[in-house]
Amino acid sequence: MFKGSIVALVTPFKGEAVDEAAYRKLVEWQIKEGTSGIVPCGTTGESPTLSAQEHGRVVEICVQAVQKRAAVIAGAGSNSTAEAVAYARHAARVGADAVLVVTPYYNKPTNKGVYLHFKAVSEASRVPIILYNIAGRTGKNIEPEVMAKLAQDCKNIVGVKEASGSLEQMLRIKEICPKDFILLSGDDALTLPILAIGGTGVISVAANIVPKDVAAVIENFNKGDLKRAQEINLKLLPLIRALFIETNPIPVKKAMELMGLCNGALRLPMCDMEEGNLVKLKEALKTYGLIKG
Repeated sequence: MFKGSIVALVTPFKGEAVDEAAYRKLVEWQIKEGTSGIVPCGTTGESPTLSAQEHGRVVEICVQAVQKRAAVIAGAGSNSTAEAVAYARHAARVGADAVLVVTPYYNKPTNKGVYLHFKAVSEASRVPIILYNIAGRTGKNIEPEVMAKLAQDCKNIVGVKEASGSLEQMLRIKEICPKDFILLSGDDALTLPILAIGGTGVISVAANIVPKDVAAVIENFNKGDLKRAQEINLKLLPLIRALFIETNPIPVKKAMELMGLCNGALRLPMCDMEEGNLVKLKEALKTYGLIKG
């Protein structure tokens, strides 16, 4: 279930509220384009600025719109263990297939604290848990040895979205974690090499605008057509670089607005792109053929 192209879906806004109609349209488009799974309320979905009520509602909308046609992996992360537990319980209650739980951020717990945090969420969750390791945002890496202990002690902790950027660390995860422990890329630019070391897919930002091509990289790799996977991957790389020219999800939301997919409105402290970066993003979109010159 947790493989292929899984989109970390943006949360469209209309005024001060979540644009529920636009969200449903995005879900429908993703499924038609071959997306295997959807993550509501992740980093790309601006979860830090969603209220608890909005967070729950977005997960509910996603589950209702997907209708079991793809996996729903609900964001349930927090730097408060009690809040992460509440999000995980709610996600299970409304029908999500799994939860994605990020390392506690800002408070920088010890390795023991990281273990106890995820263990507490595991004990409260009735659905599988995918760890989310992104030290560049959280300030704390989940060490492979901690992952291995969690996978051994908590049977519903089934995998990790790895955004450490370290293939060496990911190889260590494959080495010491259970054979069925799922490794998902958390960096669009590293999806192909992560597949090569045993990854099963990606939780993708780029899939918000090019879902078919992100899925095609994985599909071609899996059927043994490495040359075609490499060709699509090389085509994607300049676009991926443009999508991270400023902090995610600023560029991808602007790209979606330019493509007519949804309103590009952001919530502070996310803000409009610098003009120079916007020019570069537009050029990348034009080169890829996503907007007209």
